[in-house]
Amino acid sequence: MNTLLRRSIYVLAVAFALLAVAARLQAQSSSQGVPAPTIRVSTRLVLVDVVVTDKQGKPVSGLKAEDFTIEEKGKKQKIGVFQTPEEAQQQNTPPQLGAGLYTNRPEFRSPGGPLTVLLLDAANTPFQDQAYSRQQMLKYVSQQLKLGTRMGVFTLTDSLQVLQDFTADPEILLAALKKYQPQEPILQNGVPVPLSAGAGTLGARQAATVAQVESIAQGFQSIQMSYALDRRVDITLNAMRSLGRILGGIPGRKNIVWLTAAFPFELIPQDRNVSEAELVADLPNIQHKNVDTIATGSVAATERQSYASQIRQAAAQLSTAQVAIYPVDVRGLISGAEFMREDSASRQSSNTSERAIARMSDVSASQQTMKAVAEETGGKVYINQNEVATGVGLAVQDNAASYTIGYYPEDKKWDGKYRTIKVKLARDGLQLRHRHGYFGIDPSQEKDRKPEQQVAEALQDNLPSTLVTFSAQVKPADKGKIPIAFLVDAHSLSAEDVSGGKKLSFAYYAALYSPDGKMIDNRSQKAEQTFKEDVYRQVLQQGILLKLDLDARTDKGQLRLAVQDLRTGMVGTIEAVSPTQ
Repeated sequence: MNTLLRRSIYVLAVAFALLAVAARLQAQSSSQGVPAPTIRVSTRLVLVDVVVTDKQGKPVSGLKAEDFTIEEKGKKQKIGVFQTPEEAQQQNTPPQLGAGLYTNRPEFRSPGGPLTVLLLDAANTPFQDQAYSRQQMLKYVSQQLKLGTRMGVFTLTDSLQVLQDFTADPEILLAALKKYQPQEPILQNGVPVPLSAGAGTLGARQAATVAQVESIAQGFQSIQMSYALDRRVDITLNAMRSLGRILGGIPGRKNIVWLTAAFPFELIPQDRNVSEAELVADLPNIQHKNVDTIATGSVAATERQSYASQIRQAAAQLSTAQVAIYPVDVRGLISGAEFMREDSASRQSSNTSERAIARMSDVSASQQTMKAVAEETGGKVYINQNEVATGVGLAVQDNAASYTIGYYPEDKKWDGKYRTIKVKLARDGLQLRHRHGYFGIDPSQEKDRKPEQQVAEALQDNLPSTLVTFSAQVKPADKGKIPIAFLVDAHSLSAEDVSGGKKLSFAYYAALYSPDGKMIDNRSQKAEQTFKEDVYRQVLQQGILLKLDLDARTDKGQLRLAVQDLRTGMVGTIEAVSPTQ
């Protein structure tokens, strides 16, 4: 394996001439703009997107790096990277890939400019509200979407799915949205137990029996709701991880317009000066529990302990990927009177006003959670408004007001603790919005990591993961084998400083799937090598070429390729078409 790595440095031009051109293009664009935020050797670039508007909410242009001051944990940091909104929206046209050539390089995933994701959340949203959000999205795309705005349409059911990859064509987006059909959430909260209308006329013993049965039923309902809540947390976290993998290697700000009725957790607790022990105890801060779920406090406590590290990890991945979340409450304007009418009509409770107040409290709590998620990521919440399409438009408008600031933190101790960020402007009368901070996590120091599970999750994503960039050539099957060549971009791999130079450690995978999504065959190899400084510079410039053979099949299938940095766990994937014999 080591011999193969040494030899591969010098044999790139033969089969990968076109990809070498793409590699040079990528290197040029990265040097001129803001690079993708990835761990590099012992340094880490922190990128912060700052939305600057005047008092009327209009974008402010013409600002320079010297107009900004950025602080981490109260200490001023030196600005090393600065990009204006105009620079961020510049686009490049990548070269065309030939037959059998595939890549997940950022300039091929997006030619430039900010990206916006419309995420239709069916996991946390009732059926009727999904239908309304679909109607509003059709209205926005057909009437308000500006030409040149690159947008993708995702859905969240039991997993994150892609209706439409990023495109600037409104007709393509409309076609994708028209195909979307609302569906019942995978796991709904338990349906309230109806109270007996004639309970007041029963005898004391009968009434006691009815009350006991109702108590048992409500207790069972609470268990159901706790399980549903647990699944919603798990589904939402998986979606956030997928978004981090898909968007993380693409430079620039990404707005996720999250159309939902609730978030099942906050990304961090309100008190940001908590100890690690308190952090574990407080996360996730479930805000939407109603009267029936209060009885399941022990279950919620278990969830807070079980999901604390996962929520922190998801928050770190989203911040590193420059993701801003814009929660849009698809329930529209809520006054509380509708709950009283519904409960009264269905006789859900002997005390209609009490239950309506409790349900309204749930709504208020869920909206506060949305607000917290938006503020933490640098987005903006849109609630209690009937025109949901307007909220989507506001998120897209922020692209014209977003400056990117980058710095290398003076604090080099990556201990996993939360680091607050504060940005100031030398000019008065302007409004700033940016993420509040990030968790100083070093992926290479994480314990209990499961690399194979991370790769398996990435291979299930509907779009390429971009945290490790590479290109691939899939040749026609020969002698029962499918030859696959990987050209790995060493810039996207973390290098460990060791005696004798720089050490790279990664694995590459090929998996063949049948048309119905079942894995037919898979192969993987591990590559580990220490390079001297001069050779490492050549590796950075030229990449690493590796080969892998997969058993050929008589029918066509989908070929999914992956490269994983074993030091950080970061993954890149590519979808290809399998050639037949």
